[in-house]
Amino acid sequence: MIRLSIPLRQALSRLSLPVLIAAALGIMLLGKADTAMVERGRMALADTLAPVYGLITEPVSAVRGLLSELAEWRDLRAENARLRDENARLHRWQAAALSLGSENALLRRQLGFLPEAPASFHTARVVADAGGTYARAVLLAVPPDVPLRKGQVALDERGLAGRVTEVGSRSARVLLVTDMNSRIPVVLERSRARAMLAGTNGRLPRLEHYPADAPPQEGERVVTSAEAGVFPAGLPVGVVRRGANGTPEVELFARLDRLDMLRIFEFGLSGILPPEAVARPEPRARR
Repeated sequence: MIRLSIPLRQALSRLSLPVLIAAALGIMLLGKADTAMVERGRMALADTLAPVYGLITEPVSAVRGLLSELAEWRDLRAENARLRDENARLHRWQAAALSLGSENALLRRQLGFLPEAPASFHTARVVADAGGTYARAVLLAVPPDVPLRKGQVALDERGLAGRVTEVGSRSARVLLVTDMNSRIPVVLERSRARAMLAGTNGRLPRLEHYPADAPPQEGERVVTSAEAGVFPAGLPVGVVRRGANGTPEVELFARLDRLDMLRIFEFGLSGILPPEAVARPEPRARR
């Protein structure tokens, strides 16, 4: 090993920075003087290193693919475990449903239950969000050969949407359940308490006239009641939500903000009675 004296090392350390600066300036001047030569040198270096880069990237890509496959296998194992648990729960629910179905059939036979006739329906497209007389209503395009009448029930694919209030030769207007003129008798599914669903012209209608000893509970399902023969029993409406001031409101199953198609059901009920159909008392004879 060559040992340098201290003065020589000090001189070399002082000269290293000027030498590097001079080399950098020389390379810059060389590049400006003969760009073609520099470009050829750069490409020659790139051609030399390209196979090396290819050899390096292949194992890196292989390792990356292996790690991705291992992650997928791990996710598949977790997914399979979750699906096995769900399948086991579904088998238990299926057994319970079969047992309840046979018990229900037995009870119906013992009670002499007469099943209701299946309801007929027509599907119509929502063509306008014009309320007309009402603030929350939609207009349906109806073919002339489709018989609709006032009072028929309108549902989307998720739940109750409203009722038919006006019928024309090629159109019909449906009053939505959120309109302030809408009043629907409902039942709280858990407590079986009766209430009235009242529209507010807002997104969520509220519950009124429920028993004081059975207030609506958060998350409780709400279905229609057969009270007064206006609606059939059991149509899905929504779930109970508590408003900002504690008022019980109903988050609807139906997506009233994105209605495209509605099914108009005929349940054979009286529906909305016109004024001339309401019985009036006869005047009393004077004595």
